[in-house]
Amino acid sequence: MEDPVKHTLQRQLRRLATERPYQIVAASAAALAIATTGGALLTTADDAPATQRTATTVAEMRSDIATSGGDASPLASAAPTTAAPTTSAASPAAKAKSNPDLTRKPTPPKPPATKVLDYDYEAQNTYYNCGPAATRNALSAAGIDRTQEELGAELGTTEMGTNSAEDTTRVLNAEVKGSPYRTRMFAGAPSPAQMDRLQADVVKAITDGRGVVANVVGDATDTDGGWHSYGGGHYIAVVGYKDNGRTVRIADSANAADPSYWITTIDLANWIASRGYSA
Repeated sequence: MEDPVKHTLQRQLRRLATERPYQIVAASAAALAIATTGGALLTTADDAPATQRTATTVAEMRSDIATSGGDASPLASAAPTTAAPTTSAASPAAKAKSNPDLTRKPTPPKPPATKVLDYDYEAQNTYYNCGPAATRNALSAAGIDRTQEELGAELGTTEMGTNSAEDTTRVLNAEVKGSPYRTRMFAGAPSPAQMDRLQADVVKAITDGRGVVANVVGDATDTDGGWHSYGGGHYIAVVGYKDNGRTVRIADSANAADPSYWITTIDLANWIASRGYSA
């Protein structure tokens, strides 16, 4: 006696193959579900296990569908498949985007409120050698030993003196690794922004262990009331600061009896007016 369930499924699949071919996939999936989960419906008096009966029924239905002009492949494709697990390592950029800590730049250490460099003072050995002497004193703070004569030749110093801060910057960069010095020129009286720039430049240079060379002209009074006058121009070295750079330490080669003093950064800026500095 023919299995009634098998007979019913075959008849429905043949009808779908001729009327609505696009429904074969759904019908095939349903047939497979019934065949695999409803084993009790396929049980007969035969001694063969239900799983063997199910496999035989599915094979017969494939053959019947092919004979009736249908496509048996949907039934085969309806079988569940297991996708191979995939793993992907996140790229460094993706990790950085998901973790802000990886993109955060380290905060540079805050400069000290006060710092004075350990330098080797030397007074100028001629009346016009203030440029070489100031450059020498600044370099000594970085552990570089040069004579005034050597530096004078590099600076192009004559009895008329040293031309400008452009020359001291050039020579300082030739001696200091990395060429860190930059020239700042004042066309006239410095603006508040230029005063702030001078303060920041001094703090950075001193913090990095470098002296600053400034080209000054005219008069200035230090914090102790001392008066310093250079009507024809002069070069000095800045070798320290305090109060976060609001006051600076000057190494002055003009007079060995008064080798160093403190001056406010504002007064130094006005002293540099129309000249420049290397920092």
